[in-house]
Formats: sequence, C-alpha cells, structure tokens
Amino acid sequence: MTGSTVRLTMAQALVRYLCSQFTEIDGQRVPLFAGVFGIFGHGNVTCLSEALETVQDQLPTWRGQNEQSMALAAIGFAKAKQRRQLMVAATSIGPGAANMITAAGVAMANRLPVLLIAGDTFANRIPDPVLQQVEHYNNPSITVNDAFKPVVRYWDRIVLPEQIIQSLPQAVAVMLDPADCGPAFIGLAQDTQEVAYDYPEVFFEPKVWKIPRPRPDRDSVAAAVEVLKGAKLPLIISGGGVRYSRAEQALADFAAKRGIPVVETVAGKGAFTHDHPVHIGPVGILGSTSANELAREADVILAIGTRLQDFTTGSWTAFSKSAQFISLNAARFDAIKHRALSVVGDAKEGILELDAALGSWKADAGLLPRGKKLFTEWNKLLDSLQAPTDAAVPSYQQVVNVVNQAARPGDTLVTAAGGLPGEVVKGWRVKDPHTFDCEFGFSCMGYEIPAGWGAAMAQEGPGGTGGTPIVMLGDGTYMMGNSDIYSAALTGHKMIVIVCDNGGYAVINRLQQAKGVPGFNNLLKDCRIRDRNNPLHVDFVAHAKSMGAAAKHVESLADLPAALEWAYDQDGVTVLSIVTDAWTWTPGDADWDVGVPEVSTFESVRTARANQEKIRKQQRIGV
Repeated sequence: MTGSTVRLTMAQALVRYLCSQFTEIDGQRVPLFAGVFGIFGHGNVTCLSEALETVQDQLPTWRGQNEQSMALAAIGFAKAKQRRQLMVAATSIGPGAANMITAAGVAMANRLPVLLIAGDTFANRIPDPVLQQVEHYNNPSITVNDAFKPVVRYWDRIVLPEQIIQSLPQAVAVMLDPADCGPAFIGLAQDTQEVAYDYPEVFFEPKVWKIPRPRPDRDSVAAAVEVLKGAKLPLIISGGGVRYSRAEQALADFAAKRGIPVVETVAGKGAFTHDHPVHIGPVGILGSTSANELAREADVILAIGTRLQDFTTGSWTAFSKSAQFISLNAARFDAIKHRALSVVGDAKEGILELDAALGSWKADAGLLPRGKKLFTEWNKLLDSLQAPTDAAVPSYQQVVNVVNQAARPGDTLVTAAGGLPGEVVKGWRVKDPHTFDCEFGFSCMGYEIPAGWGAAMAQEGPGGTGGTPIVMLGDGTYMMGNSDIYSAALTGHKMIVIVCDNGGYAVINRLQQAKGVPGFNNLLKDCRIRDRNNPLHVDFVAHAKSMGAAAKHVESLADLPAALEWAYDQDGVTVLSIVTDAWTWTPGDADWDVGVPEVSTFESVRTARANQEKIRKQQRIGV
C-alpha cells in the first residue's frame, strides 16, 4: 500500500481498523463490530484501553465481571445476529486470557464468530518473567495464549506493529466465512501495543463486508438430484446452517413443493415456527417421536447445514444402516461425513439449485401428511406431559409450557447445559423464527445468563427480533455463572431469568443412575455435606436482588403466570425462582453412546453395560 500515512500506536491502529469495518443487515449498513466487552489489567489497560477510550461513542466498551462470561455474552450476541454482526472480548494476560478459553470452545463448537483479544508477554523479553507469565523451560515463546490454538479458527500473536496490516483482515475474513466461521484470537505483546508506526491511510478506509454464498459444484448437484429422485421415503434435516444462511424460506418452499418432511437439529430449531406445514419436530436424542420415526424409516436423508452431532444422530443409531445421506454444507469437513454424497456450498443457493434441477419430481403424496399426523400425536403427548397436575412440585415440562405460553412476540428463549435443553428442544413451541437459542454444541454451563445479556443487546439494532430474552437454567448452572445479572442490571438491558431449583445437577444424576451408578455427588443430598437431610439452600431471590435485579420466588406452577406478567412489567433484569422436580423428564426414543464400565461390582452397572452393547450394535460405523 502506498500514499499518505498516519502515525499511531499499534493499539490505536487496531481500534481504528475495527471502527472502519461495516456490514449490512436487512439492507442497512451497520458497524461490523458492535462493541467491546472488556476487563482491563496491566496487559491491556495502558495501551488498548487508551485507544478504546477515544472511540467509545463509536465502538462502545462494556465492562465485564468475568472474562469467560463476557466472551459468552459476545457469542450470544453473534448468534442473535445470525453471525452478521460481531463483538470483541478483550482481556489482560495470564488468568484473564485463560478465562476466555472455555468461551472460545463454545464459539468453536457452535461455529460462531467472536474476536478475542488478549494481552501477552513482552516481545523483547527484557523484563521476563513478567507478572502472570507461565514459563516453559524449553520454549520461552509459549504463553498462556498458546492454549487458545485448539479452540479458535484463527490465531496470531502481534510482536511488530505492522503485522496487524495482514492479520486483522484475515481474522475478519475467517469469522465471516460460512465454512470456516468461528472465533479468532489475537495476542498483543505488551511492548508492541505502545509502539508507533506509520500506517498507510488506506488501511483504515471504510470497508463493507458481505458474507459469501458459494455455489455448489454442478456435478454434485446432479448426483444429489438422481439420488433424491430414487428416494421412497426422503427426509430433510435442517441444521443451524439453514438459519445462518437465512435459507428458511427457500427450504420451506422446497419442502412443501416436493412433499418432504423437515426435522430440526438443536441448532436448527427456530428456523421454522412450531406449526409450520413442513415441520415435523426435532430429531435425535432430544427429539420428538414423530421426527425419530421418520428418521428410522428414511432411505434418503438430505442433511442441510448440520455437522451431524451425536445428539442429532443418536450416536448414529437413529437411521437405517442402508440409508443414503446427501449433505449440503458450506464446510467440506461436514459435508463428507459418513460417506455422504457431499454438496459443498451455501444452504440457500444449494437448495435453489437442487430445486431447479429436480424438475417436476415430488415425493410420495402421503409422506408429508403422514409426518404431520405423527407430529400431531407428538403434540398430544406434549400436552399430556405439560398439563398442570396436583403435584406439589412441578416438572420441567410444566414450567417450560407456562413460560412458553406467556412468551410475547419476538421473545428469545436462551438456555444451554443441564436438563433444560432436552425439555425446551422437545417442548418449546417456537412462535416466531429465530427466537430460540439452545447452546448444545459445547453444552456450556454458565452460557445462559451472559448470552441473555448479549441477546438483549442484539435486539436493539437491525436484525433483532424486538423481544425480551427469556433465560432458563437450573440451580447448578446458576451457581456456575450468574455475575452478568449484575452486568445487565448495570447497563439497563432487559431480560427475564427463570431458575428451576431441583437441588443440584439433576439431569446428570439421571444419566448416572440410568447407567447403574447410585446417586453420587450430583444432587446436593448425595454430596459430601454437613447434613444430607438438610442441604444448605441458596436464596436465589436475595442473591439476585443483591446484584440489582428485581426478583421473586414462585411458590407453585399456578403462581407462575402472574409472576411472569410481573416480570414483564419490570425494567432491567428480573429473576424468578421456582422449585422443580428432579426426577420427571420428557421421555426420549433415541439412543446415546456413553461409556459404561466393562466390569463392576454393581449388578445395575453390569445390566447397563449389556444394554449399551446392544446400542452399539445398531450404530452406523462411519458409513
């Protein structure tokens, strides 16, 4: 690059570059980077914070309480924006950086973009070892930041100020690439942040990024068409890639025109409303009886935008061993799994090209009506499980149903690990597209509340649903990550948090006992505590109030509707706690492969092992 230059520190140049990047959402030009979640320490406070302070009206900085949770908030924001607008999470060195590694794993597993920036040691090494530096005797170049390498799509360490000229565009391109999308990490050596350099002015020219839509290979489309035309019982699996491609309408039109039922993955749930004419429910371990029955029968499965995680495939027991997969995916890595006929390309463009090449072909006229009949039966089962009873303690299903009914247009359900993913994937009836966020790629306890904060921010601009995030989590997850109740209260963002108190890690207790192990170290009553008959109870209401939230304890299921109305009337963050049943769960009809001891003194474990071996005999082994 030639021409005029501007003299800036590396940190100032980095921030100026971020401010000059733009994207388009629904035809409106907006900043690509909507803001920065930051916690400052000695590794970034003197240089990076100086640069951010001068642009706070253009690139706002939001103070986090914990490095992991603020990065999770950035991920929740990106997901709510369907990967079209991003946030930055910035930390100091050492423990601040290491705290973000879990969040990087969440973004990596879920193919979500976030820019992670951390301070680093001195490039000149003169003051080594600096505060918070870990030392490797045989490699002095290794720092804590090297631990990000397995959980990011792009990694760089800046030790010369001019290196950002090449690095930053590459990082952005990776985060916006449909195939490679994921987190990017940049480490900033402390002494390099301060160095001034004559940067070319053109480096800071405004740039509008557009997410590419790669077209699939014509021959692979033709091959997929031939397989589909020979199908007797085809099925479509709609994954998260359908949502990020904004291919929902194209898929709905294609499925309706061709008469093919559509089932959803966890990440794909929310592309269709619950009662959409082609929607047959979620598939797999957290799936519906309707979707799983069609999956078992299908001879051709068109998998669109899904990485075919084990919860989708029932650890590869959910489908016939002879079924043929066609995988339409922007990522080649995902498209070729299990010897699928791979169609590598954008979901929307791929659907349109398949449709154009199929001519007048349609599936059997009775296939989609049969799927809807099975789905009606599934809905009746849900109704029976979710109906109020005389039980003193409500089930998860019942609580989910009441919250679902109370949810207003545009409200987004946010949850992650524990028992709630199974209950909401099965039982939450989506009212509006893109109002469902269940993080189950990394299944990260602690994602929920920060992601709710990020989702609340995302509602404020173009592409937002305009509703209120409803965060549902268990008591165990609340104890792992709750500080962003304070963050959202501090910043004035509105969300409703519902804490289902079931006395510990209830769903993992369920799995433990289902595989023959006696209840141990999961429910509070089964832990090593002072008094097992009287576990110490957390007053979630008092705790939430102490962080600035409005809060209430809900005594019964009958009181929950009024409590939710009250929550909607409050400003900022509202927390509702309700005691729930730790033993009652929506049944499933798909299998899951987990390790069960081959030998054990427990007869119940030996029985579970025999059942696990039966499950493994049903698996498709890589084909």
